[in-house]
Amino acid sequence: MKKSAIVLACLLWFTLSVNAQQARSDIKANVNLAASNYLAYPGPQKKLSPAPAGYEPFYISHYGRHGSRYTIGKDSYNIPYFTLLKADSLGKLTPRGKEVLFIIKQLRDMGLSREGELTLLGAQQHRDIARRMYERFPQVFNGNTHIDAKSTVVIRCILSMENALQQLLVYNPKLDIRHDASRHDMYYMNDEHNAYDKLRHYKLSKDTLKAFNARHSNSDHLMSVLFNDSEFVKSIDRGRFVSELFKQAKNLQSTDLRNKYSLWNIFSDDEIYNFWQMDYAGWYVYGGPNKLNKGAGMYTQLNLVKNIIETADTCIRLPHPGATLRYAHESDVMPLVCLLNLNGFGNPVDNLDDLAYRVGTDTKYSPWPAMYSLFSIKTSVLLRANKCRTPTFLSKCCSMKTRQPSPLKPIVLLITIGRTCVPTCNSAWLRHRLYSRKVIACKAGNVVAS
Repeated sequence: MKKSAIVLACLLWFTLSVNAQQARSDIKANVNLAASNYLAYPGPQKKLSPAPAGYEPFYISHYGRHGSRYTIGKDSYNIPYFTLLKADSLGKLTPRGKEVLFIIKQLRDMGLSREGELTLLGAQQHRDIARRMYERFPQVFNGNTHIDAKSTVVIRCILSMENALQQLLVYNPKLDIRHDASRHDMYYMNDEHNAYDKLRHYKLSKDTLKAFNARHSNSDHLMSVLFNDSEFVKSIDRGRFVSELFKQAKNLQSTDLRNKYSLWNIFSDDEIYNFWQMDYAGWYVYGGPNKLNKGAGMYTQLNLVKNIIETADTCIRLPHPGATLRYAHESDVMPLVCLLNLNGFGNPVDNLDDLAYRVGTDTKYSPWPAMYSLFSIKTSVLLRANKCRTPTFLSKCCSMKTRQPSPLKPIVLLITIGRTCVPTCNSAWLRHRLYSRKVIACKAGNVVAS
């Protein structure tokens, strides 16, 4: 018995170790993956799967974040710029530090007074998403079908929506489009004032994250790369400086300077990986299945999930439902993904240090691609049996009253997040957290749309 236990423990350790090394390897192979929510959405990277036999797409329900943006807040530009500028005036910068100051000045000149706004790349991302949506599901957009588009009241989201809609009109000028951005809809589009939002800021969660960050914060190498005087380094607010400088390094890929410069090479591999770990832990505590606040961050999206279901129920009744398009933020997309437990991201960990070792619910599936593009986009495509004309309502299909939906249900819902998709509704989806706190895992499939 002891021998079996030891063998099992060794196998578990080996699996966890391999997964951790995979994360390091992936980031080293493509350092932009360390950007977390600043990763410039790369689009689909794999061959797409066809619809299941006997089914055809008839309605799209979309909830996606805005495209690539400039960093938020003037401090993001000013803190690294003025810190480096002061050091330069005192002769405290290394030659490499002077080069970084030059790059930061250009980023600041470009982004100041545009903080948080959509970049040109961000606009192109949403035109491309709309193009792929139309090309892959032309049946949804035929004729003068209705498109209902909503955005949060933030300008980068509004412009993301408008770029997508303009692209759809290029393909079909007859589309009947209604688009809006109003505080009236913020209770589900970006609800920041519900009870769960307050619960996510539980003190123990904050303290645990602070302790985790303290264990992974070491920027000695970076300081030696930029500055030639250790005494001067003691005079700066190292934490804020490093944090904002790393943010600029992450977001450079979203700007017009992405093909000219990079800031990644001033950090060591360990620094980059540790900063990514801290980002990942921060998002987990804030919006994931964090045990310390009972997953409060995820449940901020309950109104959104209810809206998805109720809107779909209404649209399914129509002969040509069209599409419902929603444009919001990563702070909504990530909790939504966890709430739906896509690819096991709704499963909690016992310790923040275990996040880098986690695996998806399907051991055949590597969670890393989804992890890196977790903040990108979620698209749901409803597929109806070719010969079926009777509507099937998602609220019935996915309620707790129907724990095992009938195999005769004519509706299949496919969810796409980044590069992965999950078959839903007929295999357990919305019901598992909307009507119950019980977790029901969803298995990952192939890409159908994104």
